[in-house]
Order: sequence, then C-alpha cells, then structure tokens
Amino acid sequence: MTNTATELTIDNSAVVLIDHQPWVASMLQTDGNALLDNVTLLARAAKLLEVPTVLTTVGAEGGPLPDPIFTQISDVFPDITPIDRTTTAAWSDPDVRAAVEATDRRKLIMAGLSTEVCLAQTVLAALKDGFEVYFASDCSAGVTVEGHEDGKARMIQAGAVPINVSVVISEWTPDYTSPERALLTEPMIRHGGTISMAVQYVMAQNKA
Repeated sequence: MTNTATELTIDNSAVVLIDHQPWVASMLQTDGNALLDNVTLLARAAKLLEVPTVLTTVGAEGGPLPDPIFTQISDVFPDITPIDRTTTAAWSDPDVRAAVEATDRRKLIMAGLSTEVCLAQTVLAALKDGFEVYFASDCSAGVTVEGHEDGKARMIQAGAVPINVSVVISEWTPDYTSPERALLTEPMIRHGGTISMAVQYVMAQNKA
C-alpha cells in the first residue's frame, strides 16, 4: 500500500509513542538531550491540543529492574497507563490495537525506540491494516545510526511518511496567531531547541 502525505489536523490524527524507556534508550546512538526534548514537545503539544495519545512500553514490568516510560512523558499524561508487553511488535498486542482503534483516528503519528525494530514493526503493521502513518524521526532513535536510517528507508518504502515534531506542530497549528498555537508557546520555547528562537521572533511580531 502506498500513501501520499495529506494534511494533519488536531481533529484527524492520533499519537502513538512506543517504548520511550531509559534502559531501551541507553543502547541507542542518538543525542539523548535532543531526543528527550523532541518527544516531550510532541507529548505536551498532543496533550494541550487534546490529540488522542497511546503510550506503550516493552518489558517495563515483571522483572527485578523496572524500566518505566520516560518521566517527561508520564508527567504529561498522568492518567494514561502505558500498555506493557513482551513482544517487540506492539501492533500484535490486542490492547495496543484496541487503544488505537478507540481514538477513532486513521492518521497515526508514531515515534519509538528503536527505529529499526519496535517502531518499524509497528508502523509496517499499521500500514498493512489501512492506517495512514507518519513517523516522527527526531522523536525516535536506532541502535546504530545505520539502523536508524535503514528503519526509516524501510518505512518510507512501505508508504509511511517521515515527519518531525516542528512539522507536526506547524500542521496542527498553521496559524501562528491562533489560540491553539498560543497554547504551545511555552513548551516550544522550553523544549524546541533552535525552534525556540523562531517562536520568540513570532511572539515579538504578534505583539507588534
């Protein structure tokens, strides 16, 4: 199945965050600070704009060393319990699929650790089931740089659309004078990295 990129809105999309956990992240080749900021910004934007969000973990419970989801995410969604499982293929877990179906959205923005395993497996399965899938590459990371790139290429070849958190926000809130964009000012400045400079400029223009 081949998909084409179409508009994402706060009313037609849902977010699925896959296995953003400390131990999982510890083996990945990435800028940890940037990863944390990017996924936190995506989570906070989804929360503030009331975009349905599904959280998953793998092997977070049941062992002597728990590996819970990043606190940066759990603090944003204190009322959502991540769906824990023992398989790398999140889509094969009926609870994950049920949670996604419950959002009643067919456009899914996915991010996960690692890109080439848990994220790719989930994206490919969701595509096969007819969902339109976007993967946030800057909120994801691979065990190796090559693995991250290979995972992205595999998903794109299957019809998934690459995206990043700043593009998601721009599509959700295209009018920078809107109340929805105003809600995101603080998290964008705090977690947006270089994006924060553009936000500060836009704020100055709005004030002027």
